[in-house]
Amino acid sequence: MSGFDGLVAIVTGGASGIGAAVATTLASQGAQVAVLDLTVEHVDEGTFAVRTDIGDSTSVRAAVDAVVARFGRIDILINNAAIGAQGTVETNDDDEWARVLNVNVTGLARMSRAALPYLRQSDSAAIVNTASVAATAGIADRALYSASKGAVLALTRAMAADHLREGIRVNCVNPGTADTPWVARLLEKAADPEAERAALNARQPHGRLVSMDEVAGAIAYLASPFSGSTTGTSIAVDGGMEALRLRPA
Repeated sequence: MSGFDGLVAIVTGGASGIGAAVATTLASQGAQVAVLDLTVEHVDEGTFAVRTDIGDSTSVRAAVDAVVARFGRIDILINNAAIGAQGTVETNDDDEWARVLNVNVTGLARMSRAALPYLRQSDSAAIVNTASVAATAGIADRALYSASKGAVLALTRAMAADHLREGIRVNCVNPGTADTPWVARLLEKAADPEAERAALNARQPHGRLVSMDEVAGAIAYLASPFSGSTTGTSIAVDGGMEALRLRPA
């Protein structure tokens, strides 16, 4: 019997990339999964999916209502949906800062706010946020993205403190550069995609990109009722990028 049997999990950004890997992992371990994403046409048949814009409060409330109408409960919220950004503080204008923060930070708060009344009714309530190694390590040309993910890390700890006595655990994962469709699109635009991939591989001490399944495994651990004493923490899934300083080979 899986620890997820009978539990209902929402995965935002669950139609592709890390979110899709999380949705598959949780479903394989017995959870009933609802995928919330801007585009849900390619979600596997049989998976409950709701087109959702986490940048809009009305859309978020309607999606949560749809999940409750379908399953009658919410036990787990995976706040994974986010958008990327490149550049220094000079590169991105005010509108781009507002757009990214509205999704990556305020969108997480919107989803959590809408789900909290139902999470409070669960005996196994958990929120897991997807942050990034960019929250803990300085990465060139990622000022806006890093700021948004640093906010996710800080918000995770604050939410854990706010909701611990309500029986809701809140944690996050900090992935390194993962082998996702978004990274693949960036590589396609590079002048030398093979050289750029080699540089990304080398940036992580274990010498390769992080797999989506590895991130999904960490998220599943944090969401599991078997992790009942784990809250207010983050797990780095980055091949050692944050913590290790290896001598050149």
